[in-house]
Amino acid sequence: MVNITNILISGIAISSLYALVAIGFTLIFGVGGVFNLAHGALLALGGFTSYFISFRYGLSPILGLVGAVVVTGLVGGVLYLQVIEPVEDNTVAVLILTLLAGFLIQFGFGIFVTKQTISIPQIAPGSVSIAGTGVQNNTIFVFVSSVVLMAGLFVLVERTDIGKAIIAMSMSEKGASLVGIDQRRMKLYTWMLAAMFAGFAGVLLTSYQTGQWNMGLQPLLLSFTIVVLGGLGSIKGSIIAAYLIGFVETITTSVVSSQLTGVVPLSLLIVILLVRPQGLFGRGVDTDV
Repeated sequence: MVNITNILISGIAISSLYALVAIGFTLIFGVGGVFNLAHGALLALGGFTSYFISFRYGLSPILGLVGAVVVTGLVGGVLYLQVIEPVEDNTVAVLILTLLAGFLIQFGFGIFVTKQTISIPQIAPGSVSIAGTGVQNNTIFVFVSSVVLMAGLFVLVERTDIGKAIIAMSMSEKGASLVGIDQRRMKLYTWMLAAMFAGFAGVLLTSYQTGQWNMGLQPLLLSFTIVVLGGLGSIKGSIIAAYLIGFVETITTSVVSSQLTGVVPLSLLIVILLVRPQGLFGRGVDTDV
């Protein structure tokens, strides 16, 4: 018998996680108009950084989370300055270089760290009962933290000068330059912010499930699906698409078969490309956002 409460709780948790996974990918496309194919590797970097800090060195999982966010943010900045900026006008070169960077990061984990499955301590251990169903505190943390971060991103975009500059650049780089916006700095901030979101999501993903050296591949495909479904560059669209995919996948795997995990996003991607290729909300990192 299907437990509706379980489906609802699982759907909310996995959808929140999917939204975090995709937001960084959306930001990069919204501002730079390119796909960052190293995005999945940055999630893996977040998971492995937390693994080192909280598991191998026995420190607090919270310190592991903070460390992962800092490390991925710095790597995202270096990736932009040293790899992307010199070729950012060449979309094909950006795709190839980010793909190669992602492979190097992940194969580095497989060669120099471990090819075994890794896990990290739960950030919020223990459980509570909701409507008679036991729910892990870590699941609640996934949902609450994702909501807080997404709300913070909307505040950043809506209320701050940096956010307004990001919106201006997503609309027109030439127009943003004419009004005095430092495009190089804004792109650097965007890449670092996107990487920090990826690092945070990577920690939650490893804590909620498990991780491996090549754990970035599925989140990369998922991010691409969510971004296309939501509308290229639309943050609001990506969040709605993440919840749509998360709930459809949860219902499908609970009611039909658990082996269908991963099939739902690809199926929805095919359908949306055939029916509405521009996605649900079109393009724009704004508050259409």
